[in-house]
Amino acid sequence: MSNLYDQRLILLLISSLLGSVRTLLAQPDSLPLPRKTEVNTVKVARNTLILPLIARSIETDWSFGVAGSFTFRFNRTDTVTRTSNTQALALYSLRQQFIAAINGTIYFPGERYILSHQLSYSNFPDKFWGLGKEAPDKNEEAYTFQQYYVYLHFQRKLQNRIFVGLLYEYQRLLNVNYTSGGLFDQFNVRGRLPYHISGAGLSLTYDSRNNAFAPDRGGFLQIYFNHFSPAFGSDFRYTNYVADFRRFLRIYREQVLAIQAYAYFNSGAVPLRSFASFGGSNSMRGFYDGRYRSKNQVVVQAEYRIPLFWRLGAVGFAGIGNVGSHVSDLNFDELKYSFGGGLRLSLNRKERLNLRVDYGWGIGQSVSNGLYFQLGEAF
Repeated sequence: MSNLYDQRLILLLISSLLGSVRTLLAQPDSLPLPRKTEVNTVKVARNTLILPLIARSIETDWSFGVAGSFTFRFNRTDTVTRTSNTQALALYSLRQQFIAAINGTIYFPGERYILSHQLSYSNFPDKFWGLGKEAPDKNEEAYTFQQYYVYLHFQRKLQNRIFVGLLYEYQRLLNVNYTSGGLFDQFNVRGRLPYHISGAGLSLTYDSRNNAFAPDRGGFLQIYFNHFSPAFGSDFRYTNYVADFRRFLRIYREQVLAIQAYAYFNSGAVPLRSFASFGGSNSMRGFYDGRYRSKNQVVVQAEYRIPLFWRLGAVGFAGIGNVGSHVSDLNFDELKYSFGGGLRLSLNRKERLNLRVDYGWGIGQSVSNGLYFQLGEAF
């Protein structure tokens, strides 16, 4: 799949099977009514949705499978803690790609602790154009791989809105098939043979967003590093550094401007699936995820969100970014641009859980485009 480390795996979604959701939308403001259970005398509010799905993205073409979404609060009366969520999917595409994944975020009472988790298995035919900001279309080369992936991020509140965290990542890549003598050999790409990586790191986060799915106020700033070393059982030694800034502004009534600046840097012997991966459903929409790969990446993007009527909304988005093997390469040479728009269907007004349908264009050395069906906002 894409670089699962820096691109959150969000459920690919429901397009033509929205008929299954009609009874859901008939309810005034939510998914099926929450069931109350007693867990250590704490009232838990739960919403569960399981649906067949048909989905489409640039990377997978049409895909078929089943998806589930589970949202909950440990205490219905807790107005401080955001809604926890876990999503699961099993997906098979027309390109013979299979993905099974579980991911989400758990907010414990009072948000004293937060746990983000991601577990996945992928059997994935993919594409590779080489490394660096100049990767001509004619270079396109197919390869396949299988991957097991684990990502855990545990955070503890230091004080209001500030969290310190410990994170862990494990990746096992096997059955890599590529063209001998092709781009992988020419670029001497680490990880073109089966490998595994294991690393741990620390994070510092400021988070004042007012909602977990689609905030309309507040900000988010997270910086972290993750070090991979033979001491943790990793085949490669390298360090990954990430800075992620987001700001959400209510401009007029319920119209929202969302802004994100994202920087991803690597040092050391970086293997194939840990390179910065440009594009995808959450960043620089319109580019194939992995269309440009390198050690480092910077992206700035913005999205304007407008409610229309009933449960429908519309968005327009644009982004700019670049990749490079050195930080000095992240300049204005060969800049990449993306733009597009989409529609939103509110599945749960109270929790602001939206089905999004986006169409994006990516402009680099050539123009690409793609259609996305997803659950939840891009950022």
